[in-house]
Amino acid sequence: MPTTPVERPDLPERMTWEELGQLPDEIAGEIELWDGRPVWLRRAPFEHQEYTNMLWAALRRCARAEMSRQPERCWRVATETNIFFGRDGKSDFVTPDFLAFRCLEHEYEDVRATDVLMVGEVLSKSNSEQDIEAKKSRYAAGGIPWYWEVTLARNPRRISSVRTYALETGHGTLPDGVSPLHPANYLIAGEWIADVHDGITFDYPFPIRITWEELEF
Repeated sequence: MPTTPVERPDLPERMTWEELGQLPDEIAGEIELWDGRPVWLRRAPFEHQEYTNMLWAALRRCARAEMSRQPERCWRVATETNIFFGRDGKSDFVTPDFLAFRCLEHEYEDVRATDVLMVGEVLSKSNSEQDIEAKKSRYAAGGIPWYWEVTLARNPRRISSVRTYALETGHGTLPDGVSPLHPANYLIAGEWIADVHDGITFDYPFPIRITWEELEF
């Protein structure tokens, strides 16, 4: 049965987590708080969700395989889970498409940026370059070591490429009086193209081996 789209209300310039919780779930679930500033998430098509779920399943398989070899290691792989910045408080968070983080001590514990090893975004034409860079800079400022970008193609629909970026906390020599806009940034560390490479092979944050066939539907 089709559902009626929910009209987005006007929001104040700043909100707290508690104020966000007073909104209907279908509205609150489409909002991130960037240092207390509400930011709308873009609605994604079915293919976006499907490829996100496939990546989650593949990465989860890889994490579990490594944990079976090294029982002292423990990771979790998830989709669309809030990452909260800072040691406490919840009014500064983002929601990546997929992520990997260290196992938490308690059930239902909030995921903090310091717990996260990798975040990823599945990009589509609705994502502007400005939006992508803004969110990437927040991940970098949070100290998350690895960032993935997944690009989708059409006709036929498929994952066309995957890029992984490593966090760089230093910077090169700059002219006198010039400083970087962001204190931390990502450098591309790997790229896999569906028509060129056999699959995705990378060793961080745990050994990852994924074939393109595993990401088809």
